[in-house]
Amino acid sequence: MSSENSFAENLVNLALRKGADEAEVYIKSSKNLSIEIKDQKIDALESSLSFGFSMRIIKERRLGFCYSTDKDSFESVVDKAVEAARWVDKDEYLELPAPSDSDSVEIFDAKISSIFEEEAIEKVSILEKTAYEEDERVKNIRKSRGTFRNTDITIINSKGVDKKYASTTCTTQITVIAENGLDSQMGFYFAGSRFLNEVPFEDVGQNAARRALQLLGSRRMNAQKAYVILDNLVAIEFMGIFASSLSSENVQKRKSLLSGKLDKKVISQKINVIDNGLLPGKLGSRPVDDEGVPSRENTLITEGVLCGFLYNTYTAKKEGVLSTGNAVRGGFSGLPSVGISNLYIEAVSMADAMSPKEIFRAVDKCLYVTEAMGIHAANPISGEFSIGVSGLWIEKGEIAYPVKEAVISGNILSFFENIEVVGNDLRFFGNMGSPTILFGPTDISA
Repeated sequence: MSSENSFAENLVNLALRKGADEAEVYIKSSKNLSIEIKDQKIDALESSLSFGFSMRIIKERRLGFCYSTDKDSFESVVDKAVEAARWVDKDEYLELPAPSDSDSVEIFDAKISSIFEEEAIEKVSILEKTAYEEDERVKNIRKSRGTFRNTDITIINSKGVDKKYASTTCTTQITVIAENGLDSQMGFYFAGSRFLNEVPFEDVGQNAARRALQLLGSRRMNAQKAYVILDNLVAIEFMGIFASSLSSENVQKRKSLLSGKLDKKVISQKINVIDNGLLPGKLGSRPVDDEGVPSRENTLITEGVLCGFLYNTYTAKKEGVLSTGNAVRGGFSGLPSVGISNLYIEAVSMADAMSPKEIFRAVDKCLYVTEAMGIHAANPISGEFSIGVSGLWIEKGEIAYPVKEAVISGNILSFFENIEVVGNDLRFFGNMGSPTILFGPTDISA
């Protein structure tokens, strides 16, 4: 038995002796290395170790919680959690999960876990180098950053859950500024994986530069109704507007635009929306959620029809269903809420899916959106949005000119109902993924 398991079991037993009916210990430790490069020199380097644990108890249907970063304070943590339960209302839906078998998932890479600072610095330096080499009009790099993380999670509760796993993460991002005379444009790109060799540092630098360069000389377009193509990154941002509505927690609080729409068609029949915590190498993958419930694949929307929501143990009991393995915590200091693992869009029929170039040629004229601004201001409850976009005006499959200061407004469900073609180029950014998507004629103001 590891020292973390032994420590957690002792805490659980102590909590039960002090009057808890159910008890859970969550432990998280991590090793982090973060590097920022400027002009091929280290601009910032941070290496850290972190550790923390929390105690969640249920006593007479009341919840108690406490956390600490000091193992020696374990008895105080237990006492405070038990004491806290005295001062809250009873809740009949409080319950800790029972144990069940979980699948293994590939989320650990020894190359990340054991990486030396020198190698990590060299990797991050490639971002800036390849961005500058892309074109002489790339004049400045605002941020070139890479992070390398090793994390250990232990979850033990009094009902028999005993889960421990290790994971690694590597992420990289860069913001590039390109200039041409008086015109200046910005380009951003990101990549991340559980595996070092799946993070394409060269491509990230090049893609950020290209996204900035292609917008040089942008001009305003005439207001009109036209086809719209969202690239992967922007499609993910739009999907984020209604992602929170897939949470059972928000549905139960009446904060979801999908409330009351179960088993109804809500978006285009050309797409499925899936949440899957078992995809190898993806940043949202893990064998169990943050309560120790096994991760799984959850199909939420099938051919445009809403067929389910995401649950943790608490929200599942409220509706008399099973948890979908979607309990998430912001860290050891937070209680479990409901969140996504790896949420993504896929084409219902891959036979009908097209490459981006084929999508460009599928319509005579369209706006290809590569950047969106103000998505955070969209209303996640009503789904209403008004978003500034930039991109490229496409005619007969070729770039006619770059576009700036256009605006797309509407309702996110109506917008996603208007999907005509889904790409075959599914790509993840963080724990959300999407292919390129073509939308039917859309009102664009300028």
